[in-house]
Amino acid sequence: MGILDEKVVLITGTGGGMGRVAALIFAREGAKIVGVDIQVDGNAETADLVRRAGGEMTSIAPLDLTDPDQVHQMAEDAARAYGGLDVVYNNAAMMRFGPMPDFSIEDWRVTVAGELDIPFFVSKYTWPHLVRRGGGVIINVASEAGLIAGSTPPMIAHTAANAGVIGMTRQLALEGAPHKIRAVAISPGPVLTPASDRDLGDNQAMRDAVTSKILLKRFAQPEEIVELAAFLASDRASFITGANYPVDGGASAW
Repeated sequence: MGILDEKVVLITGTGGGMGRVAALIFAREGAKIVGVDIQVDGNAETADLVRRAGGEMTSIAPLDLTDPDQVHQMAEDAARAYGGLDVVYNNAAMMRFGPMPDFSIEDWRVTVAGELDIPFFVSKYTWPHLVRRGGGVIINVASEAGLIAGSTPPMIAHTAANAGVIGMTRQLALEGAPHKIRAVAISPGPVLTPASDRDLGDNQAMRDAVTSKILLKRFAQPEEIVELAAFLASDRASFITGANYPVDGGASAW
């Protein structure tokens, strides 16, 4: 018996990284997964891994989550896959970094679209399906950058967009309560994913700069974020809504 038995969970960004880990952990806990990504091959590989582990996953790819029309259609397809939706896990994001005042308008708009538009579009178009289900859970993956500034790398758009995600989560909780929809945010610090490992490479100075504010002096593993998400998605967390959970190794504590 898992804590998410028979729940239908939509997860964005399941083509790799944290999204793939989320699909595997949520499926392990008994959920039926609808995983969406722009990467066709990566998403298919995730679905295969879930099935080989004994779980169920429907793959929807390629999908541009910054296109509201595509997201609207995806929400309908996702709800149809297993007869409804219980949990929406807004994991996918795209961002760019750079210092003021050199950070371009295009970089700003790409980041806002990739970090703030995506969870809004997905929440907007899945909302009626959660209402129809009699309630559900929206979990938004934000960032410690929504709580504290960061110098490595410079992150003006990243901080602004994630502060918006945290604020949006509170509003979703307020508006969702009459429909028994809970909304919760998780704000990770740096997470060691294949992408971050590739970008950092052997640059130990950069790795040390990233972890300098972290009390535990290391990156998080994806599982350390997703295990909390699985709990928050479950009925065991039924009195939790409108909250933001920093999972940042203590970076926002000082």
